[in-house]
Amino acid sequence: MGALDEGHLNLELEIGMKNGCIELAFEHQPETLAIQDAVKLILQGLHEDINREGIKKTPFRVAKALREGTRGYKLNVKEFVQSALFPEAGLDEGVGQAGGVGGLVVVRDLDHYSYCESCLLPFHVRCHIGYVPSGQRVLGLSKFSRVTDVFAKRLQDPQRLADDICSALQHWVKPSGVAVVLQCSHIHFPCLDLDSLDSLDSSTHHGFVKLLVSSGSGVFEDESSNLWGEFMSFLKFKGVKTQALCRNGGSVKEWCPSVKRSTKLSPEEDPEIVSAVVSILKSLGEDPLRKELIATPTRFLRWMMNFQRTKFEMKLNSFNSVKVNGEIKEKRLHCELNMPFWSMCEHHLLPFYGVVHIGYFCAEGANPNPIASSLMKSIVHFYGFKLQVQERMTRQIAETLSPLVGGDVIVVAEAGHTCMISRGIEKYGSSTATIAILGRFSTDHSARAVFLDKIHTANTLKTDSSSPV
Repeated sequence: MGALDEGHLNLELEIGMKNGCIELAFEHQPETLAIQDAVKLILQGLHEDINREGIKKTPFRVAKALREGTRGYKLNVKEFVQSALFPEAGLDEGVGQAGGVGGLVVVRDLDHYSYCESCLLPFHVRCHIGYVPSGQRVLGLSKFSRVTDVFAKRLQDPQRLADDICSALQHWVKPSGVAVVLQCSHIHFPCLDLDSLDSLDSSTHHGFVKLLVSSGSGVFEDESSNLWGEFMSFLKFKGVKTQALCRNGGSVKEWCPSVKRSTKLSPEEDPEIVSAVVSILKSLGEDPLRKELIATPTRFLRWMMNFQRTKFEMKLNSFNSVKVNGEIKEKRLHCELNMPFWSMCEHHLLPFYGVVHIGYFCAEGANPNPIASSLMKSIVHFYGFKLQVQERMTRQIAETLSPLVGGDVIVVAEAGHTCMISRGIEKYGSSTATIAILGRFSTDHSARAVFLDKIHTANTLKTDSSSPV
């Protein structure tokens, strides 16, 4: 013991035992270390300081999130199902007679997330399963979510995910048939063109690409059958727009927005960084040469390179020319509401986006024309297109605007964070609001109330932005 140095001792203490075999603690496993090294290279490609506070632990957080989000490769459906098949007396023959009252069993609204195999961004899945029991046995209801998770926690596309869930339940439960419908929502960012940012508005804030896919086996192989009709009726009760169902893989190929764009490398996409993403795929247990994954590293990096810290420096330089001059007679409240923004969480390298609302008091007579909307949008874009945290972004926008409007400014940012759905907590449909107040707004409660009421009246927080389904 005395011969061991402190670092070696700590490492030995973190080694666990599993199934009679020695296993390294998560943070020391080769896969975790490989992903961390790859993330460091990506951060450096974004011109980030990997040692700055707030980001130095990002490589580990990303590795943890990715490995947790793809744990399905190591899970087995058999382990969940075999111990949860329960006898239920009924007629010996006939379809769907478990319990003697027969028919369809429907489990709805199973919320999950998966990672898109085309771009490595997470997407939300709401799963609905119907099955007709046979053999006088039923499956414990919680196991439907377990089985779904086995396949959702892999790099996926919606149709294959639906087929995987359906075939696994058919094989292990052996019912008369299984029907699966998935409501999938993939975040959709606009084409980020520096020359067109000032023209972006809420109409270009696309939100989510939504897709409804299905899969059936046994008595559900025919989607025109009465049983399918009954199953879909149960989904209609929950507000599912079944008429949007994509049958036979119709438009699934257009599911991921990144697939529609060129896969050519831009100058910023260094081959070494591309290789780093390839190593991430390998560390997750995937084959980077699988045809669906060949272009994935390039797509992922094209997305990430939107957030290089140097891209918007020249934009910000022009802000200094804006001044408020003249004699102040009276001030009145001006508002710029519902300005879209896109950003990247610096803690997990996952996107968040939403809208920013700005209020300020404009001096009547001194500057009769309020600050230009395009200028405010430029400021919002400048602070959005970085590795960020929402609280800091909100404060930075307020502090930049303050000297331009005479010091009285309030900024509210509302956003949905994909890190809230694609990590352990999996809080679907949640949103975050942050506020920064300077000058008069910090002491005048009535001024704040008037501004917040304007946001409410304008109904600027769209349901489609805060809830993916």
